[in-house]
Amino acid sequence: MKIIGITGGVGSGKSSLLQYIGSRYDCRILFADAIAKELEEPGGSCYEDLVRLLGRQILQENGKIDSVRMSELIFHNGNLLSEVNLILHPAVKETIQSEIEAEKRRGKVRFFFIEAALLIECGYEEIVDEIWLIHAPRDVRRKRLQKERGYSEGRINGIFANQLPEETFFAHADVVIENGGRFADACRQVDEKLGERT
Repeated sequence: MKIIGITGGVGSGKSSLLQYIGSRYDCRILFADAIAKELEEPGGSCYEDLVRLLGRQILQENGKIDSVRMSELIFHNGNLLSEVNLILHPAVKETIQSEIEAEKRRGKVRFFFIEAALLIECGYEEIVDEIWLIHAPRDVRRKRLQKERGYSEGRINGIFANQLPEETFFAHADVVIENGGRFADACRQVDEKLGERT
């Protein structure tokens, strides 16, 4: 089983390509954000620590963490963001490692994909066989974020400012999938990399 980490800037089309891969290949796909959300749920391993750190004001009436309130609290506070990351990221990585081991024991899939925004920063290189960078030029990503997610210029600029420089992504990538043009072209690159030349 080959373990592949997927990374790239916001709006590069990671989710769309993973949807394509999931529909076509014998694989398992894990999204680090989805795992983090599970760990933030009441009873999840990070819930109590997050409430202790951020206060009860982040809770909805039903006791669940309000992700919008949490984002607002930590977005402009680098120290708080770092502390939240120290709670979440090791737990997410540990969960992913457990899932990888379980999938190896089952022996039913050829590929195991991990999508994580902070794949490089959180040291996933030590648990993956390859890092794939899904790349699209910044102007293409900006247009996608405006059109598909309704993001404002200010929000996009803030997101871009908080991401690694492109050179860093390229320096860590074993494979680069160019996804700034036609989606079919990006899919063809994926097929070539996974051994299905079409």
